[in-house]
Amino acid sequence: MRLAPPRAGSPPPVLPVLAVVALLALPLGPGGEGGAGPADAASALVVLYCAVRVVRDRRRPLPRTAAVVFGLPVAAVALAALGAVSPGAGITGFGRYVQVFVLVPAVVLLLVRDRRDFRLLAWSIVALAGWQGAVGVHQYVTGTGASYQGEAVRAVGTFGAQDVMGMATVVSLGLVCAVGLALGRGSVRHRAVAAGCALLLVVPLAMSFSRGAWIATALTCAAQLLLAGLRRALRAGAAVVAAGVVLVGGFGVGTAQLQERISSITQVTAAPDQSVTDRYTMWAAAVGMWREHPLTGVGLKGFPEYRDSHASLALSSGSDTEGAGAEFRRQPLLSPHNMYLLVLAEQGLLGLLALAGGWLALLVCALRGLPKARRSGRGLDCGLVACGLLVWLLTDFAYADIGGSSTVLTALCLGLAARWALAGDSPGGAAHGDTGDAAARTAEGAGAR
Repeated sequence: MRLAPPRAGSPPPVLPVLAVVALLALPLGPGGEGGAGPADAASALVVLYCAVRVVRDRRRPLPRTAAVVFGLPVAAVALAALGAVSPGAGITGFGRYVQVFVLVPAVVLLLVRDRRDFRLLAWSIVALAGWQGAVGVHQYVTGTGASYQGEAVRAVGTFGAQDVMGMATVVSLGLVCAVGLALGRGSVRHRAVAAGCALLLVVPLAMSFSRGAWIATALTCAAQLLLAGLRRALRAGAAVVAAGVVLVGGFGVGTAQLQERISSITQVTAAPDQSVTDRYTMWAAAVGMWREHPLTGVGLKGFPEYRDSHASLALSSGSDTEGAGAEFRRQPLLSPHNMYLLVLAEQGLLGLLALAGGWLALLVCALRGLPKARRSGRGLDCGLVACGLLVWLLTDFAYADIGGSSTVLTALCLGLAARWALAGDSPGGAAHGDTGDAAARTAEGAGAR
């Protein structure tokens, strides 16, 4: 998809998107609610900026497939907003869903012109993950993180105890981008730097104590290795095993708390802790809401209102949050911590088919472009990044949902994946992120003649 080429000396249109990523590095106020932050406000300005460009250039903004993928959720969310418990809840929920799953991804799709812009945005996510990870490691080492089992050791970065999943999400997405860049066919130096970043990001990811992020990242990196080629997957797997043996066996990396958290992954059915019990209970409540309203759900923002009437007595009153500069507080459980069940409960089958169907369509289109990239050697890193981001999000949505200031990064990653998956459907555009490169080659040829 091509907007008008930038004027000589004008900044590339992707810069405002990079500014949104940079704002996610800013610390949040202690004790905040973990909702919308400066990056969300900046994303609204980027949407406005892109709209002005589209009107000025007088071009059809989105290709056909993208219009369908981003258009259907708008209709489904609007229908669910009509059934919300209050007009205010409907408007707020509608705005949040459209921001995260429609407007911001579409803007990234429009403003990322070519592979160079794609890589620039991917590297910016890696840099953000590195910063948040460094803050998280410092919190773990100095005992200034969020509370975990009575000790302030949980790495949360600048997101604070009110958004304990924020740093884990950012670090995981940065690690996925780094792995994709390392598996490409670019220069040896760039691939080595990306591989080093991926290895370093494993440390703060472990210190986040986020089991869902661990599972999603492990599955995604394995998928990226297989998509890059079986031989490379075997070599990389051997290197990872060797590094794990050295770190754990040779240097003794891994505290008793970390080992206990890892072992608890296999105990989610035999002897689950209270957090897992709460999650199972909320999942059952979400399914109960859907059974009563199978097509349209209970309405946007309706899960908290209907939770107690569908949840069993096993559900606790909330989770405790403390540390990282925030005082102790009891945080209520307002969502099932499963994006699919949240959509199913509040929007019914229509909403789930519109949203999850669009995500699966993006993944299919992204995978379809990988064989050509492997054969040509061009853009393979971009394809692996795009597929990795989609696989991570689709896996993580089984353990988490949208919420907190890090949510805007989810929207950016969806847009980055859509840029690779859907660009080939645009009129006059080269497939899978090559539009800017193709235009540059054409201009160079004209100059030579």
